[in-house]
Amino acid sequence: MSNPGHLAVIFDLDGTLVDSEPNYYEAGRQLLAEHGVPDFSWAEHERYVGISTLETVTSWKARYGLRASVEELLAAKNRRYLDLARSATRAYPQMRKFVELLAGEGVPMAVASGSSREAIDAVLAGTGLDAHLHTVVSADEVERGKPAPDVFLEAARRLGAAPGDCVVLEDAAPGAAAAHAAGMRCIAIPYVAAQADAPEFATADLLLRGGQEEFTARAAYDWLMAGRATYAP
Repeated sequence: MSNPGHLAVIFDLDGTLVDSEPNYYEAGRQLLAEHGVPDFSWAEHERYVGISTLETVTSWKARYGLRASVEELLAAKNRRYLDLARSATRAYPQMRKFVELLAGEGVPMAVASGSSREAIDAVLAGTGLDAHLHTVVSADEVERGKPAPDVFLEAARRLGAAPGDCVVLEDAAPGAAAAHAAGMRCIAIPYVAAQADAPEFATADLLLRGGQEEFTARAAYDWLMAGRATYAP
């Protein structure tokens, strides 16, 4: 089937397509423990959801007074994350189904993520999502990470799509802000339920306050195809 109109869909990866945040948390917890920061909690980790790994370790270096360089911290965290990601990353079932529905309609799709390209490729390959998601942009490839729009605009450029024809799926406030700044519609699926009232999410065209538990592939697909502002899971 042919792509309806000029629609293109851009997915965030972590917390949107796949449940990778537990791996990011564990990689960060291990790294910080090694550098003398014990008891890094999940609640503390939630502060960094949606922020690139580079920005995260830069913040940690300042916050905890870490002696290692940002480059060393970044490399160490990425190594730990990749080890975990290759063996234990789960794609959300409804997201997988949504990707398959869009692929069946010939809708151009991309992944635009704050993760490294190596991490993105490892996760997509490990989950089998790379069968449909061939266009990938890492924040490492653009000048500014989210909430700047750079990564989404680059994804649209690679898809040959106008920003106004793109719909972004995001789980984090910085990503929702980036989609808005890029002039793209946004389906927001908050990973952290307590953040659903963040002002960045107020700019989303569709906000699913219940997160992944509220998201269904068919309802999202119908919403996109109809171009309507209602959603019925």
